[in-house]
Order: sequence, then C-alpha cells, then structure tokens
Amino acid sequence: MDKVAVLIPCYNEEKTIGKVVKDWKKELPDAMVYVYDNNSTDNTVELAKKAGAIVRYEHSQGKGNVIRRMFREINAECYIMIDGDDTYPAEYGKNMVELVLHKNVDMVIGDRLSSTYFEENKRPFHNFGNSLVRASINTFFKCNIKDIMTGYRAFSFQFVKTFPVLSKGFEIETEMSIHALDKRFLIAEIPIAYRDR
Repeated sequence: MDKVAVLIPCYNEEKTIGKVVKDWKKELPDAMVYVYDNNSTDNTVELAKKAGAIVRYEHSQGKGNVIRRMFREINAECYIMIDGDDTYPAEYGKNMVELVLHKNVDMVIGDRLSSTYFEENKRPFHNFGNSLVRASINTFFKCNIKDIMTGYRAFSFQFVKTFPVLSKGFEIETEMSIHALDKRFLIAEIPIAYRDR
C-alpha cells in the first residue's frame, strides 16, 4: 500500500502534464504519482512518463470513469486528486496529507471560491452553475461547504474504498461531496489559489 498517492486523470494535457507531475514530485517526493490517461490523442502519456509518473489507462471516456478505475486499482493511506491542466498549485499538498494522515479527515476540499477563482475563471456560466449547486446542497444537508465542485481534494483510504462511483463525467466532484455529507465523513476545507486553464 502506498503512503500517499497523487492521482491525475488526463485527457490531452500535453501542454501542462510535465510541469504538474514535476511539481508534485517536488512537493511530495515520497508520494507515488499516477497519471491515468483517458484516450489522449496528443503526447500526454509520453510527457507524463518522462516527468516520472506511473501511467495507466482508462478507455471509457469521462472523468468519472477514470476516477472509478483509480479508486479500484490504487491502495493508499492518503490520496490526492488533482487535474492535469495546472490549475491547482501543488504547494497545498503537504497540508492536505497532514489532515488526512494525522487529523483523521476523510475528505479535504481545496476551496477555490474563497480565493482567486472568480477572478481567474473566465467562464461566467460556470461560475453561476457552481454557485447554484453549492447553495442547493448546503441547503439540503444544512452545511456550509464553500466549494462543492473543486477537482482538488484529498481522501482517506476509508472514503475511497466505500465511495460507489456512479458518475461518468465531471459531475463526479459533486457526487463526492454528497457522499461525504450523506455518510457523515469528516470533511475539512482549505482555501487554495486557482489558475485559469
């Protein structure tokens, strides 16, 4: 079993994947960095390998399908999930790992919305949708999660192995938040910087 596994789902991220892998290997030198390729047609796989990642594959298209494969195949005490597009800085990784391994947190949420997200993100409809989903879930579960849809998270072994991934695509992050709330997993949020893709 890995101590820490960094999980990076990828589809055509040749412009950024090398930097992302190197950043995480520098931030968490003892972690295993896995890139799961989802039918890329560019040089994502070659560049990920060159940067030092372990590359695996999911041929069913969609981020949810990739996360399902990762969660089935990887055993770790702590998992960090990020995107391959370099929108999430690696420097928050140690804090996230600390919360999972030493504070018994089951899901750490990298909260973009309390920092630079609304300035950096140039997709106004995306901002509106994020706010609407967040308000709905917080009302239903009587909670106050600030960023329901972030792709930057850390998880415990228990969370990963009990999470029944149903989503095929990008709704996976919302599903993770709902699962954690419904099953009363311990959740923590940390504000993170966000860079527009």
